[in-house]
Amino acid sequence: MKVKDMMHKGVDWVSPDTPITEIAKLMQAHDIGCIPIGHDDHLIGMVTDRDIVCKGLVSKDFNPARTMARDVMTKGIHCCREDDDLAKAVHHMETLKIRRLPVINKSKRMVGMISLGDVGHSAGADLLSQCMKSVSAHH
Repeated sequence: MKVKDMMHKGVDWVSPDTPITEIAKLMQAHDIGCIPIGHDDHLIGMVTDRDIVCKGLVSKDFNPARTMARDVMTKGIHCCREDDDLAKAVHHMETLKIRRLPVINKSKRMVGMISLGDVGHSAGADLLSQCMKSVSAHH
């Protein structure tokens, strides 16, 4: 199975200058746990619900009105291609211990997102079990 056959399509990104309050509202509205961050038409990072809590809420000088995506985002982006085999993408997620992976096309444009939930709906039991154990292991 190919990644494009089971990914969430039509994922958008926001600017690093987006307030985290807006990001949290987007997450709630779309029932998602992460938002890709882009600048100058390139992905530069990711903000997860965990980033908002662990890097934002608990910081000593936290101010929700002034905290932006750039303040809490995980820098750097790992992704897979839409034509990759699902097993290859899952292996990438296992190696990086990540739960979500942006999907790009041949033009290096983000066209979707693959998550552990997607893997759970589409992968065989062995692949899913291996992925869950690796990704869920303590870092």
